[in-house]
Amino acid sequence: MTVQPVAWRDGVVAILDQTQLPERVVIEEFDDWRGVAEAIHMMKVRGAPAIGIAAAYGLALAARQIEAPTMDAFRAAFGSVCAAFAQTRPTAVNLFGAIERLQQVVAQSQTPDEARARLLEAAQALQHEDYAADRAMAQHGAALLPPHARVMTICNTGALATGGIGTALGIIRVAHEQGKLQHVYACETRPRMQGLKLTAWELLQEGIPFEVIADSAAGTLMAQGKVDAVITGADRIAANGDTANKIGTYTLAVLAHHHRIPFYIAAPETTIDPTTPDGAAIPIEYRDPTELTHIGGLQVAPTGAPALNPAFDVTPASLITAIITEKGVYRPPYRFGG
Repeated sequence: MTVQPVAWRDGVVAILDQTQLPERVVIEEFDDWRGVAEAIHMMKVRGAPAIGIAAAYGLALAARQIEAPTMDAFRAAFGSVCAAFAQTRPTAVNLFGAIERLQQVVAQSQTPDEARARLLEAAQALQHEDYAADRAMAQHGAALLPPHARVMTICNTGALATGGIGTALGIIRVAHEQGKLQHVYACETRPRMQGLKLTAWELLQEGIPFEVIADSAAGTLMAQGKVDAVITGADRIAANGDTANKIGTYTLAVLAHHHRIPFYIAAPETTIDPTTPDGAAIPIEYRDPTELTHIGGLQVAPTGAPALNPAFDVTPASLITAIITEKGVYRPPYRFGG
């Protein structure tokens, strides 16, 4: 299976609309950077690495739309576009890494035309690097799993979320290829159901044995001895190893710790943010409460019921057995950035 959530196609940014999966496979093409920014905010493209790639292509697209008589004017206009992209998904550090990388390209360019050409090259390089990182990460992670491993995961961390085969789900995929994987338990991941909709869709495409479970069933399966490891992705890893990921990840980490089950984080090096000292400094995105009170557009909560909808939580480094990246496996104590 070839899944590409984001692509550059002859001057437009093509995005696989993940809000319509698994019922429909719809690819939207954007010829205006504002559409790309909105697609990120509305989670048509999601997953920290894929968000960074989409933003990079969106910025390359914006550069083609900026009409500026001087390089200073071009830089000012480009800076405004960068600020707009920074507001789309504040927790995902890959978004800010992509913005910073492309801002450096503009700073080093002498003319708008040079900047436009180099920005597209930088965005394409970002995608190629993520593809290679996923493969290396998967090899490191699969080596940690025992034979006939039964693995639990949350959210979606596969090809839909990255520029390659995925982070946590990439490890699962390679373990399956190696004959080491027995079964996967995919948490549904309320409220947007990325596990139920997206992870299940990818696992079906790959022919990997799995079952989707309610988020609240995780502890029971662990207590029954049916889980050998938990592997999740990350949207930001602080300098001390504290990790922000999809809401519900912290709960899995606590349960895994109680049942003495290894809990692994899988993410590219670009997700490590050495400028954020710890989890308390990670900004947490809060989303529209209707994502919680409505399912598929159908209201399931009483009218007027207040709802709190944090999109992420923070897992303390003390609960993380290891952090797996393309460079290898980090173990406690975690000290990123010197």
